Amino acid sequence: MKIIAKIENEFTSKFGIPRQSGLIETESKIIFEPQYRDPDAIRGIEGFSHLWIIWEFSMSKTEKWKPTVRPPRLGGNKRVGVFATRSPFRPNPIGLSCVKIKSVEKTTEYGPIITVIGADMMNGTPIYDIKPYIPFSDAHPEALGGFAEEKFYKKLSVSFSEESLKELSPNDLTILTKLLEQDPRPAYQHDPTREYSFEYGNLSIKFNVKDNNLTVKSIIK
Repeated sequence: MKIIAKIENEFTSKFGIPRQSGLIETESKIIFEPQYRDPDAIRGIEGFSHLWIIWEFSMSKTEKWKPTVRPPRLGGNKRVGVFATRSPFRPNPIGLSCVKIKSVEKTTEYGPIITVIGADMMNGTPIYDIKPYIPFSDAHPEALGGFAEEKFYKKLSVSFSEESLKELSPNDLTILTKLLEQDPRPAYQHDPTREYSFEYGNLSIKFNVKDNNLTVKSIIK
């Protein structure tokens, strides 16, 4: 398996990344490795609106695998089969994401760069392959979602302190609100006195959650 590209975005740590692709309209860039920067390799890609990305859980590698895992969707305390989940802890740490193409740019320094929307990957994530999403064969509206469909995440109500708002552009405010609504906390942590923090781009965000209300206490650049 050869790494053909890497993701470039504002997610500098695992905490806070959307749990699935397409949930949040954050932008990422696909930067090809030098040997794969031939523009002919993406000829015709502009005819598609979405892509499948096959990538590596590079920050979740383990020497041993377990047949069962505890998915956050079930509160982190119920075990199910690893192959019945999208857990990053698997025999082969491979992820699959569907993203929307925003633009394709041909540059002198990096060759073709594909900007996509909705990636659920950390900055620097290795990519093994890119394939077009084909609606007539890939879309299955009648498909069942198993326990993932039964346990929808309840969105949180998000508010910002006056001090934290001073550090945000309108665009950052929109993106952070959508990210925080998804409740980035581990599913088994519900301590209302605990302060959480995560990094997004050059921002360090600190917040706590009580009941269904998330309050951003501070944002530091």
